[in-house]
Amino acid sequence: MGLYAVKFSKRLRYGLQFVLVLCVVMLVGLSGSRGVAQTVDRPIPSTGDFVRDTLNAPVCPAQLGSFIDEIIRQPAVADGRWGVVVESASTSEPLYNHNSEDFLIPASNIKLFTTAAALQLLDLNTSTGRSTWEPRIRIINGNSDNSSADALLARIGGTRAVQDTLLQLGIDPASYRQVDGSGLSRNNIAQPKAFVNLLKAMRSASGGDIFYQSLPVGGVSGTLRNRFRGTPVAGKVHAKTGTLNGVRALSGYLEHPDYEELMFSIVVNQPGQSGSVLLQAIDQIVVQLARVSVCE
Repeated sequence: MGLYAVKFSKRLRYGLQFVLVLCVVMLVGLSGSRGVAQTVDRPIPSTGDFVRDTLNAPVCPAQLGSFIDEIIRQPAVADGRWGVVVESASTSEPLYNHNSEDFLIPASNIKLFTTAAALQLLDLNTSTGRSTWEPRIRIINGNSDNSSADALLARIGGTRAVQDTLLQLGIDPASYRQVDGSGLSRNNIAQPKAFVNLLKAMRSASGGDIFYQSLPVGGVSGTLRNRFRGTPVAGKVHAKTGTLNGVRALSGYLEHPDYEELMFSIVVNQPGQSGSVLLQAIDQIVVQLARVSVCE
């Protein structure tokens, strides 16, 4: 090939590369403008990927249901029994509700009942009482310590004492059945809405600050220290985990700029499914909650 032909070939190749790059830039610009319109006209499709989803524009509350529905209908988890409820501290209407009155095995979420009741019954008005019980509550909820939870239940008078105490906080005894303090027993059952009602009540109940601070923090502490890292909810999720074979649960609070705080309970029972698959779906739901924005 002659020198002129070689030079022409290089110029042609560079020219084609330039045109290709220009086309890509134009396509990205167009897709970006369409993405802005989507927040107004129709829901943004969820990709199921934490980072990619959160790069999309915020969604309106009315759109939240379609995102969560899409997650729990994924083939791997579609056979699971899901109970999900999401409420805002600043409004009385649920942002999302799916089978919130179904009775499901909640695993260690039962510890929320145990510790909330204990904080009403134990003497926290003295420095000695607070310094004694606060670290124990932190161990029970933060590290999900089963033996400590069962010992605490015995200390406060058993499950009947929990029922009677939580009734005073507005928690319907018919919305759950507790047989131990830890949640290890599969005979424990609860409606997801019972946990959200408890979370709401503990915002103003005795020992509410200890209760809140005892919860694991996403990407930071306790049983959530390795979850939600690199997502917009890292450091903002304060929630109790629940783990048994075929059972995963997460109930707690999410700091939110538009709603002050979101309270949620997510429980799934799916025997035979791996825990990692169930956890991924639960975490996807929580990340979606961070995208919700007040829309006019």
